[in-house]
Amino acid sequence: MPLPVDPARYSAFLVTMFVMAITPGPANLFAIATGMQKGKAAALLGVAGMNAATLTWFAAAALGLATLIIAFPQAFHLLAWAGAAYLVWLGIRSIRSGLKPADHTGQHRAFQMSRSAFRDGFAVQIANPKILLFFGAVLPPFIDIHRPLAPQLAMFAAATIGMDLVSMSAYGLGGAALSSRMNEPTFRRGFALLVGVLLITAAGLIVSRG
Repeated sequence: MPLPVDPARYSAFLVTMFVMAITPGPANLFAIATGMQKGKAAALLGVAGMNAATLTWFAAAALGLATLIIAFPQAFHLLAWAGAAYLVWLGIRSIRSGLKPADHTGQHRAFQMSRSAFRDGFAVQIANPKILLFFGAVLPPFIDIHRPLAPQLAMFAAATIGMDLVSMSAYGLGGAALSSRMNEPTFRRGFALLVGVLLITAAGLIVSRG
């Protein structure tokens, strides 16, 4: 029984995916910002949200919706702009919180915000231009039209999500390593400003690459 994907072709895909996973982009910047601002748990929730969005794209590819997006790129451009606007909104909120005088409610707000990390991560990744690049240019050459599509997509999805999990988690936990000092009011305000800048930078990457 033949394998779903040719081993040599799959190995080449793994190398390509590794490079894409470790390359800084909107998703990795978001992971850093989330880890810095909200800690390890929220960073991992954000990573889960981003990979849920990637899995959604793979499901769309299986249904042929990715081809439709590529055929009508204006639809994806609108999605990318919406994602960028959402990141800018998050960044402005963070900057505003950094400009406010220190208070004693930071921990409560952080807990409330961490509950939306999954949603925020999903929104960032679903509009990430690297997704369109991946499905429009990177993945197609590795698809074998003479083999069943669904098993191939399943193997490619497993590799993509696995590498993204490792890469994004590393970025997010790296940011979270600095969050232990967030109880210091001055440090917390400075980090809120930095997080805002990171999020707005990620939005800029989405717009420029989209």
